[in-house]
Amino acid sequence: MSGADSEPEFQALATFVEDEMSFATSHYNDSYLKRRFTSRIRRTDTEDFGDYHDLLASSEEEQQALLDALSINVTGFFRNPDVWEGIREHLRELFEERSIVRAWSAACADGREPYSLSLLAHDDPRCDPERLRIRATDINEESLDHAREGRYENTRTVDVGEQLQFLSNYHSYVEQSGDQFRMRQATKAPISFEKHDLINDPSKSEFDVVMCRNLFIYIDNEYKQPVLSTIADSMRSGGYLVIGKAETIPPALQSAFSVVDSKLRIYERV
Repeated sequence: MSGADSEPEFQALATFVEDEMSFATSHYNDSYLKRRFTSRIRRTDTEDFGDYHDLLASSEEEQQALLDALSINVTGFFRNPDVWEGIREHLRELFEERSIVRAWSAACADGREPYSLSLLAHDDPRCDPERLRIRATDINEESLDHAREGRYENTRTVDVGEQLQFLSNYHSYVEQSGDQFRMRQATKAPISFEKHDLINDPSKSEFDVVMCRNLFIYIDNEYKQPVLSTIADSMRSGGYLVIGKAETIPPALQSAFSVVDSKLRIYERV
């Protein structure tokens, strides 16, 4: 399946996914797509890109499985705690300046990021969760259903309780039973979840905070600018954008943002 001989079959598969399944493969890195395709090839016991293409064309069930696999869902509560300390500082400023603080968690996966933002506002006495409105979006309906449920559990590689230790007392906002953690209703209250495709869908309302972390590392450089333009058009002047620590703002959009903290990748909309 590797080598030059597989390239036409890979391109045909990617074209099918874009044209027939409405997932914009042309916007993503080939290496990322090949990893996700190969994972489904192994799971379905197909031989190569061409064989898997035939299966995909005949199976709606496999089409959904592939769309789920292509949706980026690596996440965690308070991922990169130093970044969240920076977010806390600017969230406090926004609550001092604005009657309602509106936030957008873009590509929110299973909801841990928007819940982290809600938990942070509940945990900090200088913030007011009743004045916080969080819009959390993703392209994957299954991830959104999981997010709406707000229930998470420890695994062999993830200790949810350890992640929540970022808070002074997470038990006030999270109900724990053994290895299971359920977001309390007060934690859920500020958040609304909805499907949104950052690549194809239009901008949203004016936000004071936008978090879009670790999405751009998967997207080809030529498409980062339109996605970030959508985000910029969705922000109020003086609002804060937070991206992944390995990501950067394209040069063509640097005039739309000023650097607040280059290490933490926090920017201000100007």
